[in-house]
Amino acid sequence: MKQNISILVFFLSLLSFSQNKEIGSAFIQTLLVEKNYEKAYSHFDETIKGQISMPMLEQTINQLESQLGKFKSVIEVNDNDGVYYYYSEFEKMKLDVKIAFRDSDKIAGFFFAPHKHFDKGNSLGKEYSITSNGIELKGTLLIPDENNLKKMVILIHGSGPQDRDETIGENKPFKDIAESLYHKGIASYRFDKRTYSNPESFTDKSTIDDEVAVDALNIIAFFKNNPDFKSYEITVIGHSLGGYMLPRIANKTTQISKIVLLAGNARSLDLLISEQYDYLYGSDSSEEAKKEVAKVKEQISYLNSAAFNSESPKEKLPLNIPAAYWKSLLVYKPLTEIQKVKTPILILQGERDYQVTMTDFNLWKKTLQKNKKAKFISYPSLNHLFMSGTGKPNPEEYTVKSNVSTDVINDIFNFIVSK
Repeated sequence: MKQNISILVFFLSLLSFSQNKEIGSAFIQTLLVEKNYEKAYSHFDETIKGQISMPMLEQTINQLESQLGKFKSVIEVNDNDGVYYYYSEFEKMKLDVKIAFRDSDKIAGFFFAPHKHFDKGNSLGKEYSITSNGIELKGTLLIPDENNLKKMVILIHGSGPQDRDETIGENKPFKDIAESLYHKGIASYRFDKRTYSNPESFTDKSTIDDEVAVDALNIIAFFKNNPDFKSYEITVIGHSLGGYMLPRIANKTTQISKIVLLAGNARSLDLLISEQYDYLYGSDSSEEAKKEVAKVKEQISYLNSAAFNSESPKEKLPLNIPAAYWKSLLVYKPLTEIQKVKTPILILQGERDYQVTMTDFNLWKKTLQKNKKAKFISYPSLNHLFMSGTGKPNPEEYTVKSNVSTDVINDIFNFIVSK
């Protein structure tokens, strides 16, 4: 993705910048939401206009949208010496829209780039990078200064490009969990997922292990083989897709002490996609909604047919995900894998979660009913992010600033320190 983006973007070096992030915000609204290309083009200074025409601008944005999906919102704005980084969420990934100004308050630099993490004064921990299969995974390491219990949590993300905090809108569930546990004496490491920081490393031949398991195992091994952390007991926490993959991860190493599944699906991803489309579009009678549902149902049907093979074009497959990835998912059986796990297991579930539902929670529970090392807790008011809400859950709920429930934090802590 990064390589494709670089073909479509442009940037000019600047000697001076104005301090006007409001103009940048208005420009993004005009360009990416209103699609008023003439008005957006008027924000450029003459140097930029000499590099790109208005039709080229429109073509560039249309091509980017086909790769990134539709623009959703700006998550945060950071100013770095007069260059503004508008950390933005698109349907398929999150990245920075970088904008710089000349003294005339006209835009003199504008391009899309992977998100640059800015160290905030109110964030705990320090930058800490670990190399996994040639990729530098940047993350945040939290080591308690006092009451260090010599226990460490490693956090594994859900699906899609995710930063270290698992940022969704204004919410940062992994940051909540890590910093809350820090105050209780628990160390942690959370990192930017490779599909977020290095999307070009993920190709049409990549598998679910390439996305999740390989990096998780390399990070676990790094800490257990490091003299500074060798004595720490490691608990791996996986959310959503991360929880789904945790049984596989746990069975590939002896260096984990415990695992925690947060809304981990027990069923296949294609089944969940079908359910989610029915849930989100079920009350929408528009022709567009019907077409979206019909398209994904057709793709799922093809995936589960005899016609599917490793050479199947991704356009025929759910979410246009390549065949190699789907093939790796189809052979993975989490309910079988979890029965082989020897470590203690904690499975947590929000009862208001429409993405991974109580059906999955109950499947885990039934499968592990004879396992005395397995514990199960569900929370009536919590959603997929383990944040509280009321009424029928929906995607807009994630845009409301909240925090991971203290009940969830306490249950995780008690599980980690239990004998």
